[in-house]
Amino acid sequence: MITVNGEKMDWEEGMTIQDLLNKMNFSFPMLVISVNGEIVLRGKWGKYEIPKDADVKVIHMMAGG
Repeated sequence: MITVNGEKMDWEEGMTIQDLLNKMNFSFPMLVISVNGEIVLRGKWGKYEIPKDADVKVIHMMAGG
């Protein structure tokens, strides 16, 4: 199991951040992702494997004016 934005979800061995985003249908272009409190840069999402029992935060950045 992993926790994503406070919700429990199944974990799969080898699951990357990009896999998670695809599974959850997150397509918003301005996202910030942290895993266990550490920000993961967008360029690493396809290779960064989420560890079992991780706490993942997916934050939608919004522009305003």
